Amino acid sequence: MMMYPLPLICKVSCNMENLSLTQRQQRQKEFLKKAALGTRAIRSGSVSSVEQEHNDAIYATSSFIYGSAQEAASCFSGVTEGNIYSRFTNPTVRTFEQRIATMEGGERAVAASSGMAALTSIFLGHLKQGDHIVSSRSIFGSIVGLFDNILAKLGITTTYVNPADDQAWQAAIKPNTKALFLESPSNPLAELGDIAALAKLAHSHHALLVVDNCFCTPILQNPLALGADIVMHSATKYLDGQGRCVGGVAIGSEELMEPVFAFLRTAGTSMSPFNAWVFINGLETLSLRMQAHCSSALRLARWLQQQPQVERVYYTGLDSHPQHQLATRQQRLFGGVVSFEVKGDQAAAWRCIDETRLLSITGNFGDAKSTVTHPATTTHGKMTATARGLAGIKDNLIRVSVGLEDYQDIEQDLAQALSKL
Repeated sequence: MMMYPLPLICKVSCNMENLSLTQRQQRQKEFLKKAALGTRAIRSGSVSSVEQEHNDAIYATSSFIYGSAQEAASCFSGVTEGNIYSRFTNPTVRTFEQRIATMEGGERAVAASSGMAALTSIFLGHLKQGDHIVSSRSIFGSIVGLFDNILAKLGITTTYVNPADDQAWQAAIKPNTKALFLESPSNPLAELGDIAALAKLAHSHHALLVVDNCFCTPILQNPLALGADIVMHSATKYLDGQGRCVGGVAIGSEELMEPVFAFLRTAGTSMSPFNAWVFINGLETLSLRMQAHCSSALRLARWLQQQPQVERVYYTGLDSHPQHQLATRQQRLFGGVVSFEVKGDQAAAWRCIDETRLLSITGNFGDAKSTVTHPATTTHGKMTATARGLAGIKDNLIRVSVGLEDYQDIEQDLAQALSKL
C-alpha cells in the first residue's frame, strides 16, 4: 500500500499569506464604506481567522483562553479588547452586529435572544422608575404586555396614541417623558408614523425616538437616517427569512447602545452564536428577498381590492392607503405583509383561513413561505377587546405575509378560499 506524505506547512509562507490577507481585508473594509446596501449585507463585518475560511464561522464556545494571567486580567478589566464570555462577547454574534449596524447606518448594534429581549434591553437600559413612554397604539401585542405588565410594575408608565396623529403625540408628552416608541409600518394594519417629525418632537423634549423596523428591514427603510435614535428588529422575521431562529437586535450610536449592552451583559438576554450565524447568512439574500416579497405583495393587494368577498385592504403601496404619500417618502418599497377584512365576522375570517391549502397558518411573518393568521385571536389576542378596537384590529381581519412562492399560486390559493365565503 503506497503511503502519500502529508503536505509540509511552511510557517514563513503562511505568515506572508496572512499578512497579505489582512491587508486585503482592510482594503475591502474601506471599499465597503461606499458600497451599496445590498453589498454591505453580504460582506460587512466578516473577518477570516487563521484558517482563512470564506464563509463566516460559528464560534460555538462559551469561553475563551488567554496566554497568561496578565492577558486575562487585561481583557476582563477592559484595558485591552478581547473575547471574555459568549454571554456578551462572541465573534459570530459580533459579525452579525457589525453587519446590521452598517446596514442601518448606526455606530453599534447589540444582538439579543429575541425581538422582545432587544426591546426590553432598550427600555430597561435607558429608563428608570418614574419615567414615561409615549407609544403608538398600533404595536405588536406582546409589546403592550411589556409596557402594561412589566414596565408598569417598575414604575414606568405608557400612554398610547394614534401613530398618524402628530397632535396626539404632542399632547401625550409629559415632563417625565423619556421615550417615544413607534412601529412603522405597524403590524397588522400598516399604519405609519412620520419618523422625521416624531424625531424632532422627541428631541425637543429631550426624549429618545425608538423605531421598530421589522416590517421594512434596512433594505426598505432607515429610521436612523430620518432622525430616530434607536432602531430595533425582531431578527426572527425577514432578517432570517426562513423561519428558523429567534433573535433580536438594537442599533444606534455608541453612546446609546452602551446602556443597552450593559443591561444585556448582566441580564443575559444574549443571542446564541448559532442563531447569529443563521442571521448572517439570511442578510446575504435580504435585498433580493425583500424586492420579491414587495413585488408579490403589491400584486396581491391590488387583486384583493377587486374581490367581492373583501371589505377593505391594508397595504401602504396602494394609492387608496391614507398614508401612501408618507410611505413613498420614508420607505423605498412597501413591504411584504398585506392585511384585509372579509365581509362578515370572525367565523368568516376563520373559514377563509381554514380553506387555504398552500398558505401556512402561523403567527410568524417574513418567511420564504407565505403565512396567514387571524390577528385578533393570535398575535394580538392578549390585548383587551377595547385596546384591539382602538388599534383597529377587527374580528374579520386576516393578515397574509406574502412569501417567495410563485405569485400565481398564492393568488389561486386565496381565490379558492375566498370563494367558500
